[in-house]
Amino acid sequence: MEVIGHVSKNGSKPEILAKSISVVGDATKQMTPRPRSDFDIFDPTLTDQMLKNRHMYIRNPKIMAILKFRHILMSHMRDWFNKNRFIEIDAPILTPVPLYDDGSAMSVNVHGENIFLTQCVGYYLEAAVHAFERVYNMGPSFRGEESRSKRHLMEYWHIKAELAFGNREDIMSLVEDIISELTQRCHEDSQDALRTLGTSMCLDGLKTPYARISYEDAIVYLQKEGIDIEYGKGLGSVEEEILSKMFDGPFWVVGIPRTIEPFPYCVDPSDCRVTMVADLIASNGYGELLGVAEKINDLCMLNERMQDKGKLGDPRYEWIREVHQMGCVPHIAFGMGVERLIRWLLNITHVRDAIPFPRIFRRRVYP
Repeated sequence: MEVIGHVSKNGSKPEILAKSISVVGDATKQMTPRPRSDFDIFDPTLTDQMLKNRHMYIRNPKIMAILKFRHILMSHMRDWFNKNRFIEIDAPILTPVPLYDDGSAMSVNVHGENIFLTQCVGYYLEAAVHAFERVYNMGPSFRGEESRSKRHLMEYWHIKAELAFGNREDIMSLVEDIISELTQRCHEDSQDALRTLGTSMCLDGLKTPYARISYEDAIVYLQKEGIDIEYGKGLGSVEEEILSKMFDGPFWVVGIPRTIEPFPYCVDPSDCRVTMVADLIASNGYGELLGVAEKINDLCMLNERMQDKGKLGDPRYEWIREVHQMGCVPHIAFGMGVERLIRWLLNITHVRDAIPFPRIFRRRVYP
């Protein structure tokens, strides 16, 4: 609608004294509920309707509020990187090498060559960190193997960064600074969005340092709680939710076994069973937010880990070995899922609500 007139400031709410009203664009399509109407966007009975018509429901004020929050968060993240002298690296989406096994990645055929949509830009940041020392990337990642949960999508956005020179303690402290500052700044700048959503923001990340537990101690605790899990198995949503009840805020699980983690991460010199890796688990049962690691710079250790994972001798990975043959220095890294972070901060149900056009397992890619 186009309304032409004068604004009247009488009373508590301004009004327009209209001289003329005209229709700019007719709304002829009938939908229930109407996209701009006031309804519960998290109602599970409406999920299918909203996903099929995301191109229409993106106009809903509550969905708009989440996406505005996303914009604010990403803007503050870039501000943090700029303030701390990081260089943004635009890594490729098409890659010849998956981070894990081939079956875990989404494969595509390009001119007869079988390649993959990126799972992780870490290999490319590892090359770039030797040029710039502090690098980051904010872009999409793709999951090939099916994972149906409230925190998994086929296509999601990653915040990745690498720094030359440092250890696991350094990267954990850096991440705590990021989470604390993002929480503070997003809370200050998102009050309108929070009012529209009718929610309060999780502020658990403000208080640092975060608690920590070793992977081995976590397994012992879970077994005492009656969970059927053995050392060497990954922690899933159920296990992380149980562990989160031990802590008042987010917490670290440190010392992840080498059998679980991919090859680029250092082995703990004090315990060859585990890697110099830590996962940050959100409070209130929201699960893993991100991972940090010391990355391998020694070619002998790299060869050993590639042998562990069956990748030594695979010509697709030779360029990664070459990076380690040209003055490779100690370097550290973290990777964080954007939608998981938003889900936790806004206390919303599913990561699908934290991205403009979600791609979900077993759903047609539409719109």
